[in-house]
Amino acid sequence: MQNNLLIDFGEIFSNLWNSMGLAQGTWQNYVMLLISFVLMFLAIVKKYEPMLLLPIAFGMFLINLPGAESVLWGTYPEGVEHTYENTTAESRGLLWYLYYGVDKVIYPPLIFLGIGAMTDFGPLIANPKSMLIGAGAQIGIFLALFGSVLLGFDLTEAAAIAIIGGADGPTAIMVAKILAENLLPIIAIAAYSYMALIPAIQKPVMRLLTTKKERAIRMKPLRQVSKVEKVIFPIAVTLVVGLLLPDAIPLLGMLMLGNLFRVSGVVERLSSQAQNGLINTITIFLGIAVGCKAKGEIFLDYHTLLILVIGIAAFYCGTIGGLLVAKVMCKLSGVKINPLIG
Repeated sequence: MQNNLLIDFGEIFSNLWNSMGLAQGTWQNYVMLLISFVLMFLAIVKKYEPMLLLPIAFGMFLINLPGAESVLWGTYPEGVEHTYENTTAESRGLLWYLYYGVDKVIYPPLIFLGIGAMTDFGPLIANPKSMLIGAGAQIGIFLALFGSVLLGFDLTEAAAIAIIGGADGPTAIMVAKILAENLLPIIAIAAYSYMALIPAIQKPVMRLLTTKKERAIRMKPLRQVSKVEKVIFPIAVTLVVGLLLPDAIPLLGMLMLGNLFRVSGVVERLSSQAQNGLINTITIFLGIAVGCKAKGEIFLDYHTLLILVIGIAAFYCGTIGGLLVAKVMCKLSGVKINPLIG
């Protein structure tokens, strides 16, 4: 009898231990938990883009809690590779459904709708030459493209990685989905993490490449742009780009629709919802969904770390390119241009 009781208690404690996360954790889980704590510190204490960084960091934190993945994400049939598609429909968890909007590229166009409603294209319409400065800031994309190819990625993967340098999360997700779906999670994480860390990334470069006198330049006020111009602009841009590059319409079309909400002046409620309630909700879903793909065994890999290095290099090169083009325009045009707008 005593032996049977000991056996029963042994099985109970063994089952209890095996069900605990402590028994299922790996060193990768704990490294990622530490990284998530650092990101949460930067978001809460340093206030580095907390609206993006905090949900990303917490999604990373949740998915790396040992044993939590099967509950939060879903379970897989035995012997089946752990991918987004291979979870069973009956066992899919909350994070699986949140990530659906990333996987099917639903969130990026909705984010662009909100961004469009918050954007004033008046300065661009008044001074089209400023597009050259924006073009200069894209040099990081091209350098990252060539660097990725040299480091062994194929051309489509390199193009998807390079778009991280555009500092545009929704575009990075869409390009990665089309060109290199296998790299989508890490590209999304890199793009949004670096976007959130822009204050830390750009500030040293801005100080290094500009003088105090240049940073103090007060630019001449631009001309007033009429309402007619502002209304025509999003319609004309959508028409031209749609005719030339129809693949860009899901993102650009939503961006311009949001802007049309703003400038038309006839749908204030839609404009307000797009730039407040809608974009805030999608930002929460997107941040958690992106963070939850940063699983230790996937994230702590040579190629993943290589992509992170290429991504941050692209950010730095883009910052340098924009600053230098603005400085050159300031010298050549005779018009006072503060290089920090680059």
